[in-house]
Formats: sequence, C-alpha cells, structure tokens
Amino acid sequence: MASGQLFSRTTQALFYNYKQLPIQRMLDFDFLCGRETPSVAGIVNPGSEGFQKLFFGQEEIAIPVHSAVEAACAAHPTADVFINFASYRSAAASSLAALKQPTIRVVAIIAEGVPESDTKQLIAYAKANNKVVIGPATVGGIQAGAFKIGDTAGTLDNIIQCKLYRPGSVGFVSKSGGMSNELYNSIARVTDGIYEGIAIGGDVFPGSTLSDHVLRFNNIPQIKLVVVLGELGGRDEYSLVEALKQGKISKPVVAWVSGTCAQLFKSEVQFGHAGAKSGGEMESAQAKNQALRDAGAVVPTSYEAFEAAIKETFEKLAEEGKISPVKEVKPPQIPEDLNTAIKSGKVRAPTHIISTISDDRGEEPCYAGVPMSSIVEQGYGVGDVISLLWFKRSLPRYCTKFIEICIMLCADHGPCVSGAHNTIVTARAGKDLVSSLVAGLLTIGPRFGGAVDDAARYFKEAHDKGNSPYEFVENMKKKGIRVPGIGHRIKRGDNRDKRVELLQLFARTNFPSVKYMEYAVQVETYTLSKANNLVLNVDGAIGTLFLDLLAGSGMFTKPEIDEIVEIGYLNGLFVLARSIGLIGHTFDQKRLKQPLYRHPWEDVLYTK
Repeated sequence: MASGQLFSRTTQALFYNYKQLPIQRMLDFDFLCGRETPSVAGIVNPGSEGFQKLFFGQEEIAIPVHSAVEAACAAHPTADVFINFASYRSAAASSLAALKQPTIRVVAIIAEGVPESDTKQLIAYAKANNKVVIGPATVGGIQAGAFKIGDTAGTLDNIIQCKLYRPGSVGFVSKSGGMSNELYNSIARVTDGIYEGIAIGGDVFPGSTLSDHVLRFNNIPQIKLVVVLGELGGRDEYSLVEALKQGKISKPVVAWVSGTCAQLFKSEVQFGHAGAKSGGEMESAQAKNQALRDAGAVVPTSYEAFEAAIKETFEKLAEEGKISPVKEVKPPQIPEDLNTAIKSGKVRAPTHIISTISDDRGEEPCYAGVPMSSIVEQGYGVGDVISLLWFKRSLPRYCTKFIEICIMLCADHGPCVSGAHNTIVTARAGKDLVSSLVAGLLTIGPRFGGAVDDAARYFKEAHDKGNSPYEFVENMKKKGIRVPGIGHRIKRGDNRDKRVELLQLFARTNFPSVKYMEYAVQVETYTLSKANNLVLNVDGAIGTLFLDLLAGSGMFTKPEIDEIVEIGYLNGLFVLARSIGLIGHTFDQKRLKQPLYRHPWEDVLYTK
C-alpha cells in the first residue's frame, strides 16, 4: 500500500445506497473548506435513476443517480473514491464491483458485520490491483480542508471546533470511528490540527491496517507527527512495531492501545468491535503498548495522559523548527436548513397547505379530531366518515344513514348512461382502472348527475322566497332554465322512480322536517300537469332532502347551508356513489375480456 496522499481538494466520490444526511454533511464540509466543486459526483441507488436535490452552500444542486456501479463509473470517470453505505448483506458484492472499475482507487465500506470470507476476498483483490479499502465497520476518513467520507468527524460544529476545515500537521489513524471524533478534538486543542485522519474499522479483518496508513503518512511531507489509537485484540499493532524497529518510519509516533481495563476481568472480554477481544497475552492492550514503547513510539502511561503526550511531542517539533505555524482562516457560515432553523425558533415560515379535516401527525390518523381507533371501536359507517371529512362534525345516525342510502341508490344506473358508457369504452380500449374511472366521471355535469346542487339551490331559493310552484316553474321558464331535479327520460307520472320513493319514505319516517321535499312534491304536481315525464327525479329528491337534513338537524347555520350548496357538496355525493358503479363496469369488461369497442355504422346518421 504505502505510497502517499489518498485525497485532495479535487477528489470526487460515488456514494452507494442513497442516504441524505451523510451526503449533505459531505457537501457542507466541501463548502466549509472552500471547494469549488462538490465532492459527491454521483449516487448509485440500485433500481433508481434520475437526480437527488441537495445543497452546496446556499445553492441547490442536482446530483445524478445511477442504478448500477458500472454506469456511475462510466458517467463520472474522475470520481475515484467509492463510499459504500450498503448493508452488510450486499456491501461485499457492491464493493467488489467498484474495485473492478478502473476509475475507482479507494473503497470505504461503512457496514458492520460483513462476512469475514468476503472481506478477505476484497482485501486480496485490492492488494493485487494496488487499490485501497477502508473498513468494513468504518466511519471513513478525512483530509482536513479537502475531503471527507460520509459522517466522519460528525456535526459541522464538531468539525469547526476541531479545525478540520483547514489542514494541520498531524496524521491520525484509529480503529474506532467514535474515538476518532474524540481524538480530532484532543489533537486540535494541543497541536495545529489534523492533516489526514483515518478510521480503519473495528472488524477482525480490516481492509487496510494501522501500519498501512502510518507508512503512507510517513511519505506525506505535510504530516510531521503521527498519532495512533489502537485497541486490544488482534495483532495489527505489531506490524507497526516491526516498521518502527526497521526504521521505516522517520516521523515521531505517539500511540496508545485502549482496553487496558480488560485485565480486571477474570474471563475474556468482548468490547464493542468484533476485533476488540483479546486472544491471549500478546493481544492485550498492555503488551501492545509496551511493544510500541520498546520500538520507539511515544506511549503514555494511560489514556488520560495521551493528549499531554501529543502536546509535548508537537511542541518539541515546533521548537526544533520542524513545524511551521499554520495560518488560521475563518470558515464561511454554512446556511442553516429551514427545518432546523424553525425548530430552534430562529425563523418562521408560512405553511403552504391548510387542512382542517384530518391530521396524521400523532400516533394514529384523526378525522375531524376523531381518532381512527374510535371510528372503528364505535362502529362508524361510511356515512359517519363522510360526515367527519366533509362536514367536520358527527351527524346524527339518521343523517349518516341517509348519506349511505344515497350512495347505494346512486352507485349505478346501468351500462347505457353516458358515464358508464364512457367507462366501458375506455376499459375495452385496454386502459387502466383510473383512466377508465376518470373517463366516466368526466361526463358528470349539468346533463348527467350534476343537477343535485342546482336542484337544491333553485328549490331552496324559491321556497325561502315563498314562491308558489306555479311562480317557480314559470319564472324558470322565462329565464330559459329547465327546472333541475324535474324530468326523466324513462320514468313517468304513472311509473315513478323507485329510488325517489325510497328516499322520500326514509325522510318522512326519520327526518324532523321535510319542508323542502314537500315543496318539491308540490312543484312535481304542477309540472306533471304539463307533461307526464316531468317527474321529480333522483337529483331533485337528493337535493331537496339534503336541504331538509341540513336545516332539520340543527347543526348548521344558514350561511353554512348556503356554502355547502354553493361549493358542490351534493354533487360530491353523486360522484362518490357513481364511482362505485364505474369501477364495477371497468372490472366487468376486463373480466369478460371484451375487445376494443367500435360504434356500428348503422347507428350513425351520415349527412352533408
């Protein structure tokens, strides 16, 4: 491995398995360091393509998303780092795919628990092809003022406190990602800061070792001091001992191996990492610390003395003139995300949508303040749900029952009416359910099913003004307006619409008042004297009875009733009801495997 620097201010990476937060942290670090280009060139998200929007400073940018490693590498040939956030189940396969790409030089594997056999295969391939693997079970690495991997160094506040936005003189390598953050802080307090930091990961077989990176640090001129944090378990530290004994490392090394407390336990202890388990005396923290001390590393007597040892070694180098003072720079202010600023009370922002009928923010959704569990437990029906979502109140049972009857009676009126016909034709054209449903719904209007609101509006106005049936009908005639809710293509005075009769019977039995319906019946009596087909139809019955429901329930004010009629609530009942039948016709045609519909010639009048 040896060679030298892994990253620079122009290094770009491919990020595998999209995670918004670590990518945004990388981009924020870029901006903090004054990079001109984002460090994330592309995202690999299996099965997805397109773009992901993120922020580069105040600018919103679109980062390309690719479905395969090969496609991403081809699209971004300058990206030579592969950051793998895949789970332990797929991390090895995706990492190997990346290592096989000629453009990829470094692979960082974040996942813990990657099978050891897979890790060994990755290590062997990387060594044979002169590539670098960091991890598995790593947080990644960082080159101060240039590039960082994922969540390395934590929050922006920590990065600024650790002065990682500009390079220092210390090379640091550790097994632990969490302890790396602690040491970045300690090193910043007593030195000029980190130049490069790497967490190799805590698995038994890391892709690269402590000594691999220390030997690299030795070849980087900007690094004057090396700090190493090892841990009990394994023999990785002994390769560093050998390198020190052989004189391969010319720079001072301050080291500590954690886990000295393990000797206090009578039995073998497994610490947090898979590799942090002593397999004998040589793998103990005490033995490793002594070996490093004997090889020439500066090793304190305890972890508590680690920071002081780093400080003393750094100050000695400074006194010898081997370290030049680092010019301090003020990092730019990273714009705060709106959501974060709102939560902290720093800003306020207007909402974009207002909703008063439902709320899904709690443990369970609520309809007009009624929890979903209550709706089920109290045996609410469809009518009750409509009363909550449409009228924002729980209506009496006779009201919700009437709503349900309206839905049942208006669900379908055969295949020949315009709505059903359009749905059938569309379904037979091979279109999907939604397209077929919408084709039928779009026919609803003044001439088909859409007269409920108009019937309620005109009958209410005439009744409230005290117009007689004669005055009402004749005034409408003078205006050139057909009386909505009156008239039927098939039904007659001697063959009434059964649906109308059922609605009237229910209302007379259950409603406190049916004044609007009785007025409509009087109008029907007058219109039947003119023509036998001018009967009260289902639109007129529903429209007038709904007025009786609203007025008689005592739960609505006059302005509220006027608004309900004006907005189109009553037509909503017909749309909801007829959707049931239109969906049925769609399924019926598809079940019957009906072919494309073509209207017969003989049913068309061809004329000039």
